[in-house]
Amino acid sequence: MVDWDRVETLRAQGWDWDRIAKDPSVGFHPEASVHHPGRALNALHSRRSSRQRRRGDQTHVKVLSKDEQEKRERRWTLPRLGYLLFPVFAVWFSMAYLVPSPVGLVLAAFPYLALALAIAAFLLLFGLFRSSRPRWSKLYRTTVVTGVVVGFVLSGVIALGGALVFGCPYLPSEASGTAQPAPGWISVDVAPWHSGGHPVLYSFGATWCPYCSASSWAIWKALSGFGTVTGTSLMYSAEDSIPEIVLADAHVSSSVVTLVVTEDTSGNTRSFPAATDCVEQAYVSAYSGNTIPFVVINGQYVHGGSTLVSPGPLASINDTQVEHQVMTENGTAWTLVQGSTWWMMAFIAKSAGATPGNLAHQSYYSGWSAATKSSVASDLAQIR
Repeated sequence: MVDWDRVETLRAQGWDWDRIAKDPSVGFHPEASVHHPGRALNALHSRRSSRQRRRGDQTHVKVLSKDEQEKRERRWTLPRLGYLLFPVFAVWFSMAYLVPSPVGLVLAAFPYLALALAIAAFLLLFGLFRSSRPRWSKLYRTTVVTGVVVGFVLSGVIALGGALVFGCPYLPSEASGTAQPAPGWISVDVAPWHSGGHPVLYSFGATWCPYCSASSWAIWKALSGFGTVTGTSLMYSAEDSIPEIVLADAHVSSSVVTLVVTEDTSGNTRSFPAATDCVEQAYVSAYSGNTIPFVVINGQYVHGGSTLVSPGPLASINDTQVEHQVMTENGTAWTLVQGSTWWMMAFIAKSAGATPGNLAHQSYYSGWSAATKSSVASDLAQIR
């Protein structure tokens, strides 16, 4: 004997017919020839309901009051939970992608919020598949609106907390940047990053990294064009033994530019440095693409995700030879780094207020070689 009251109760809880047919308390025992018990029970239920409607016999049908129906609808079922979480993470993901700092600093859009959004979507679809209730009721619409509001409030609280409490800068997505003629460089429309009243050149890298080692010469040479660089040392990268000039403790005496460095010097392969404050972390999270070396000039000119200087050809030159060749602007090493050096010098000059028309009147200009003067002036004129 089938317990039809139990059947109605399980249906109200969102059980499908296959699951109901297997419930021992229902008491449904199909014949051995029946391959789909759920379908058989559903058909039996339909015939029974049809007979009851014809007879007007509702004695075995459980009728819920309006209050009971509303109470049952408001339970936190899987579909309702999905309808809440999906818009929450959709809004949060969108805001973290569009504004990686400060919104994306707690959880980055990729991969963390993207993964959470995928889980919420699966939860919603699975819940709807399992439920026999209407898929789009007034309660569900209200739940979606609540999720959207919660998503915006959560994103706003994170943004305000990061900006007001920790001083994190506003940074738009990399997709909003403008590609520069310099290979791998973009510019972003944000407030300048200054320290000590001067534009900052920020370098993020590691001494084990051969690409960082090769790029260190271009960074050092570019900075040397605007002042005196001290606190450096020579060594070789742990990978591929590329000569490098270590910038971790470097200092620039300059009235034009300030150097800020985050560099891992442990020599442990694949060991990345830890940004020391919210500004550094914001730029690394927003634009580095989890790659090194990563260079930012004035907070507005960004290089990340591509090669700044190719390390391979430097492997055959020792560190002191590279230093001499770059310093004197002569030889294989200088040929390899000169292009990136000149572009960085142009970005620094631009950030300090130079234009193609007044570059020759800047105090640092007279100390440059003729080739550097010509190349930097040409690069400066191309900056968008």
